[in-house]
Amino acid sequence: MTTLSDRRSGPVTLGIDPGTARLGYGLIYGDQNPTLIDAGVIETWPDQPMPDRLVTLHQSVADLIEEFQPDVLAIEQLFFARNVTTAIAVGQARGVVLLAAAQAGISVAEYSPSEIKHAIAGYGKADKNQMQEMVRLILGLDRVPQPDDAADALAIALCHAQTAPFEERAARNRGRG
Repeated sequence: MTTLSDRRSGPVTLGIDPGTARLGYGLIYGDQNPTLIDAGVIETWPDQPMPDRLVTLHQSVADLIEEFQPDVLAIEQLFFARNVTTAIAVGQARGVVLLAAAQAGISVAEYSPSEIKHAIAGYGKADKNQMQEMVRLILGLDRVPQPDDAADALAIALCHAQTAPFEERAARNRGRG
């Protein structure tokens, strides 16, 4: 893994795969040739009361923001499937992450699961193995990042790194019209 002192150029993106049991994070810099800075998970324990788990998640994300000073936080949008309980827990985790970003004054970019898959694998219905292998290839890693939550967070960060420059150019061109 590289350190911040190894930064060449480009924005630092903190990708977050939200969850209350395991919250994945991935930090990259650059958009043309993104480079891994760090990745991992923040874990909480199911026997802890939910407010305590949320405090742990918030403080840990705030610590990551303070340590790495990202330019933007990219996070997966809430995907509402069949399990309402899981959706509520993920929503709570997203809330404390968004709060940490707002408190630090960094911008937030949100992407749907299909947008992330399309940006990374070129296919909005790519499976987990395809996504992990593409993350490995894009970042030039010897092996797929582990655990899965960290690889997912890196995919979110890479989605932003690949999408943001295009969106900025499109916005500039709309302003000229």
